[in-house]
Amino acid sequence: MELRNIAIIAHVDHGKTTLVDMLLKQSGSFREHQQVAERAMDSNDLERERGITILAKCTSVVWDGTRINIVDTPGHADFGGEVERILNMVDGVCLLVDAAEGPLPQTKFVLGKALKLGLRPMVVINKVDRPDARPDEVHNEIFDLFAALDANDEQLDFPTLFASGRNGWAIEHLDDERKDLRPLFDLVRRHVPPPKVVADAPFTMLATTLEANPYLGRLLTGRIQSGKVRPNMAIKALTRDGKLIEAGRVSKVLAFRGLERVGIDEAEAGDIVALAGLTKATVADTICDTSVEEALPAQPIDPPTLAMTFGVNDSPLAGREGDKVTSRMIRDRLMREAEGNVALRIRETENTDAYEVAGRGELQLGILIETMRREGYELSISRPRVLFKPDPTTGQRLEPIEEVVIDVDEEYSGVVVNKLNERKGEMLEMRPSGGNKVRLVFHVPSRGLIGYQGEFLTDTRGTGVMNRLFHGYAPYKGPIQGRRNGVLIANSDGEAVAYALWNLEDRGPMMIEPGWKVYRGMIVGEHTRGNDLEVNVLKGKQLTNIRTTSKDEAVRLTPPINMSLEKALSYIEDDELVEVTPKSIRLRKKLLDPNDRKRAEKQAEAS
Repeated sequence: MELRNIAIIAHVDHGKTTLVDMLLKQSGSFREHQQVAERAMDSNDLERERGITILAKCTSVVWDGTRINIVDTPGHADFGGEVERILNMVDGVCLLVDAAEGPLPQTKFVLGKALKLGLRPMVVINKVDRPDARPDEVHNEIFDLFAALDANDEQLDFPTLFASGRNGWAIEHLDDERKDLRPLFDLVRRHVPPPKVVADAPFTMLATTLEANPYLGRLLTGRIQSGKVRPNMAIKALTRDGKLIEAGRVSKVLAFRGLERVGIDEAEAGDIVALAGLTKATVADTICDTSVEEALPAQPIDPPTLAMTFGVNDSPLAGREGDKVTSRMIRDRLMREAEGNVALRIRETENTDAYEVAGRGELQLGILIETMRREGYELSISRPRVLFKPDPTTGQRLEPIEEVVIDVDEEYSGVVVNKLNERKGEMLEMRPSGGNKVRLVFHVPSRGLIGYQGEFLTDTRGTGVMNRLFHGYAPYKGPIQGRRNGVLIANSDGEAVAYALWNLEDRGPMMIEPGWKVYRGMIVGEHTRGNDLEVNVLKGKQLTNIRTTSKDEAVRLTPPINMSLEKALSYIEDDELVEVTPKSIRLRKKLLDPNDRKRAEKQAEAS
């Protein structure tokens, strides 16, 4: 059977996973009347809840005698590490672009990687049926983007289809009949070359993704570069520089068939398969026949730009909600994560109970924390900080800079420009983008963007869209002002009382509700002024024969600030932590005792 390997790449929310749903449906991969969830490829809970793809996944369809292996990739810049590796596995890419939004930062990032590898992309302008669609303008913008990324003549001559992934049709010209996705299937067969293989050479495969299966152990997925593989065959794993990691036997060869993974007796060069049987090999290693001595070349991965400290939860409420609370359990889980996720870097700190985890951005690390808390872990997380590096020639301190593209209503553009100027942002472009919206492009230091997303949504009344992408390193831009308000800190342990919270409303908005457990040093609200203030949230009303408790029930409290995980991580300062348990997210001071805090402040001033 003829083979085609293709990755679908696009910016977040441009419709990759929905298009894959329709490709599976129209190729007959589902049985008649089979119940299939919407966005079938987004298989884990977090992906379904957030409506984003986090992990790259493979599927395959058969169309007119050709097997097409399709890889659905994440669209968010924080998960770019997944996309970079996946492109080694395919011979063509389908670039999906929203017909209204046009190319955005992540489109530029994934397209740049594909062009560098010499792939010839085909372009699908999706969501053409949107009322604000502007397909012809977007087509020109895509051509300009290809030219800006130094595409060669062959790559610039890209074929284009107009489509609606949700409604399941694709057309070559805007006035064609809108029927089905046949034009897309035919274009893949015509435009994407069959895999280049060396059939009579021994078996070699580059491991691209890794997952742990409870029954089969480690599953390494990749494309077979040469030779054949079958169960019980002797194989070995080599590092990038050709050193032996381990030798073993293939216990199972799994091929992707629709949404299923099916065990097969033999796989040939060019096919994408998952192998079980090895215990130490990881991503970017070469899995090969025992006679092979040279490793396959692997793509280098962009470095992490942001780090947080994951520590043991040592608050007075520790161990009440989670069952995995020791530093050994946290360390093992982080090391397991780092094996499969090459964009993460884990480092042990001087404090034996804490580990520094470095990644691409707040969202990537936030997803890891959310996954761990659902597995029953309790953690204390520090404020995210950016990773600086010295200039190799001058020794000057360099910091990561991000390209930020913002689409916002004209009336809010002033406040956005002002806020990003305060955060040392540099405006590159400001132009109308249709529908009374303005497109702003900035270069902003990564540390200036920590905690800005929530503020941005407030400033634009929830109507603005912000997209960001790592741009490069530049000289340090100087200090950036952090949070302007202090916090309200509980001064004793117990349960919060409505009467006390009602009395404290003048001091600032609360983050807790009556009946919540609090402890000394826990942050319970935001102070209206710039300094921190210790408060008593346990103080009930003094009862006499005249005053009664029934009056307490009539106390009307302002709803508290709801702290989501990402909001909490961006809110805290350097001397604060976020306590994460399976059921709660609490904010606290690093040092719970007020005397210790004063001592630390004096030492910091002195130094």
